[in-house]
Amino acid sequence: MDLTLQVWRQASRTADGKFVTYDAKGISPDASFLEMLDVVNEELTERGEQPIHFEHDCREGICGSCGMMINGVAHGPIGGTATCQLHMRHFKDGDNIRVEPWRARAFPIIKDLIVDRSPLDQIIQAGGYISVNTGSAIEANTLPIPKPVQEHAMDAAECIQCGACVAQCPNGAAQLFTSAKVSHLGLLPQGQPERYDRVIRMVEVMEEHFGSCTMYGECEAVCPKEISIDFIARMNRDYLAAKFKNRKEAGG
Repeated sequence: MDLTLQVWRQASRTADGKFVTYDAKGISPDASFLEMLDVVNEELTERGEQPIHFEHDCREGICGSCGMMINGVAHGPIGGTATCQLHMRHFKDGDNIRVEPWRARAFPIIKDLIVDRSPLDQIIQAGGYISVNTGSAIEANTLPIPKPVQEHAMDAAECIQCGACVAQCPNGAAQLFTSAKVSHLGLLPQGQPERYDRVIRMVEVMEEHFGSCTMYGECEAVCPKEISIDFIARMNRDYLAAKFKNRKEAGG
């Protein structure tokens, strides 16, 4: 396959960026999108030019670091797929492909296709954990959890913190990510002691960095793990309940 790439190049946070055109020739249809970029980078390096900088690690759709906009869509044209799992057979020979970093106010560009996603880490640090003493590991069957609840919690826990939901949302909102992290703990018995404090802390940090959710549904459409926006409704219910609970305890 021979392709034409228009890639966003930006040397640093403060530098001006621009699209630069590159030819990607002789690409195997079985190559992943990142492997295609590797081929282009090898040619750039041989010519003494700066390679295209992009983030990656697992290349198995687990770590979430590979995210980029491909023809205006987070992670590319195939649903339920991270960029590292996107194969070139989903494109046509001669295609013109536009590649750019996440476009969100909360994710400033570090270099080329790499962005700073640390605001997502701050949400996790605010409450995405269990700090109560749960004791040593127990035999799984001694703590009965209904199977539908287990599966629902695991659906939320599949979030890989890639930031695609934020990048695709017209408002730059992070409700899908935050609600998944709130819900996968809040659904299980171990997460109940801190359930309401958790949702308040995480939502308040989220609101410092990200836009408001107006239910466009773009987040769900591009999520590589196909996490449902139903979790946003659940988070909102918990948040309202937590606020009412705190007011009641304060005698308001």
